[in-house]
Amino acid sequence: MKKKPIILVTNDDGIRAEGIKALAAGIAHLGKVIIVAPENEQSATSHAITLDRPLRIKKYSDDRYGVSGTPADCLLMAVQGILGEKPDIVVSGINHGPNLGEDVMYSGTVAAAIEGYLMGISSIAFSITSWDPVSFDAASLISSRLTSKMLEGMNENVLLWNVNIPAIPMNEIGGLRVARLGSRVYNDAVIKQTDPRGKECYWIGGGEPGWKKEKDSDFCAITEGYVSLTPLMVDMTDRKRMSDLDKWDLDLSPK
Repeated sequence: MKKKPIILVTNDDGIRAEGIKALAAGIAHLGKVIIVAPENEQSATSHAITLDRPLRIKKYSDDRYGVSGTPADCLLMAVQGILGEKPDIVVSGINHGPNLGEDVMYSGTVAAAIEGYLMGISSIAFSITSWDPVSFDAASLISSRLTSKMLEGMNENVLLWNVNIPAIPMNEIGGLRVARLGSRVYNDAVIKQTDPRGKECYWIGGGEPGWKKEKDSDFCAITEGYVSLTPLMVDMTDRKRMSDLDKWDLDLSPK
C-alpha cells in the first residue's frame, strides 16, 4: 500500500484563522495533514526567527499544534521537533489578503514556504485577495488542485510557488496564469500619535498601495480575474551587475 504523503500546513495569520482551516480541509484527501502554525497573528514578520526567548508548543490534537513564534519558527519546530522528519510538501496559507509583487519580501506566509524550500522541501504559499473574505470555498478548491499538481510533478525537483487567488466565486475565475512578480506603488507613512499616558507613539502604515500596470505581472492576472502562480527562487544575486562591476575600480589591495 502506497504511503500517504505528509503535508505540513502553516500560515502567518495564526492557528485559529479561517484561511488555514479552509486550506487544511481542502487538502485533507491528499495525504496526512499536520498543522503547525503560530499561536498568534504574525503577519508581515517576513523570515524572522526567534532567538531571544524559548519557544513553546501547544498541542491541540495529534495533527494540530500552535507555536509561540513566527511562521519560520513553525517550520523549524515542525521538522526538527514535532515531526522529526521532513514532510513531503509544505503548504502555507490561505493568507487573508494578497501577497503580490514586493509583498513576498514582507509576508510571513511566503517566508514559511521559503523556509520549507531552504530545507529541500517543495512548498507553496496561498493567498486570497481580500483581508476579510466572505468565503474561502474557491480558494480552498484551487489550493487543493494546485497542491495535488505539485505532489504529482515535483519528482526530484524542489519547487517554490507563490499563488494568489481572486476573492470571487469559482465560476467567475477566468483560469490560471503563470506570472512574474509585479511592482507595487506604496504610500508608506509614519503616523505620530499620543497614547493615553501622554507619551508619543507611532504607527507604520499608509494608504492602500497601488501597482504598476505591467501586462505579465501577478497584479494584472488578479485584476483580470485569474489565479496567479509565480515560481520563486531564493538566489537574489544580480548576475548582470556582477559583470558590470568588473568595469569598476574596486581594487582594495594596498598601494
